[in-house]
Amino acid sequence: MMTSRSANTAAAFLLASLLPMLPAVATAQTTAAPPQQQVDETIGTWHLRCAVDRMTDRADCVLRHRDWVEPPTPGQAGLALEVQNRGGQLVPVVAARDMPLEGAARGILALTGTAQLRFPPNRFFEMPCGLEGRSLVCAPRPGGDAARAAEELPGATRVLLRMVGLGTGGGPQTEPVELPLAGTREALARFQRLAPNPPPPPPPPAVEARELVERLLRLFGN
Repeated sequence: MMTSRSANTAAAFLLASLLPMLPAVATAQTTAAPPQQQVDETIGTWHLRCAVDRMTDRADCVLRHRDWVEPPTPGQAGLALEVQNRGGQLVPVVAARDMPLEGAARGILALTGTAQLRFPPNRFFEMPCGLEGRSLVCAPRPGGDAARAAEELPGATRVLLRMVGLGTGGGPQTEPVELPLAGTREALARFQRLAPNPPPPPPPPAVEARELVERLLRLFGN
């Protein structure tokens, strides 16, 4: 049986072992970053917008070029050049966010399309398109293309973009869209500070994806 003196000694030893941890805990509590506020700013040719989820205090940030790759039309979401954190790398993507189900052409593009992107004078690379939630996203392939895109983006002064596949207004011989780039390094640094760890892209909602496929089948007369 443990005596009172032995119990006090054990308690003192336990307290002494915990004391070194207390300052670290206190520091972690007092230095935690406050939730990000709403952000809406222009940096060079880039537009950075962050909205805070009041439930989770998480900032959802979008870094988008000021000019459209393909502007929106009635019932059709526009295509924009964005920067996303994919696998820890900030890479360019072409995205059409929150597509309406009536926009069948964007759905076809998600199934068959590719975005060609080039930072002259470097050679171009292709970015396959796909659905992420209700958004179309064309992103560099993981590995060599993603690494090269992340390396070339900060110092580029212009970018050439061409959409290829069904659901586009052109083809392999169509003249690419040229967008000027300025303030990219500053915009990337700001974006990285505000949204260092983005959530993984959501899977396509089953019901909406099924309805989109049904609309595509009706479009082709099936």
